[in-house]
Amino acid sequence: MKCPKCGSEYAYQDGALWTCPECAHEWNEAEAAPEAPAQGEGVRDANGNLLATGDTVSLIKDLKVKGSSSTVKSGAKVKNIRLVDDAVDGHNISCKIDGIGAIYLKSEFVRKA
Repeated sequence: MKCPKCGSEYAYQDGALWTCPECAHEWNEAEAAPEAPAQGEGVRDANGNLLATGDTVSLIKDLKVKGSSSTVKSGAKVKNIRLVDDAVDGHNISCKIDGIGAIYLKSEFVRKA
């Protein structure tokens, strides 16, 4: 979320309030609605960062691999992702994970590293 006063991208949440480290402005989420990404603007991660092909991401939760007894652990880094235009059941990232192989991921379960 950006600071509504100065537009800084470094605002952080402190309890129920958001704080801007640049101008020291504090506000609650109801005062400044977060910017909703426009349709077709691109694929965004769990934190709202724009993803691009070739980026490195890390998982934010443990994910079970469908059709296998394997699990990809939270915090696992995935290098060189590829964004997929035709999402397969909502999975819009194609990648390879060591020990697992080629899989699809949903962008809501990753964050940009």
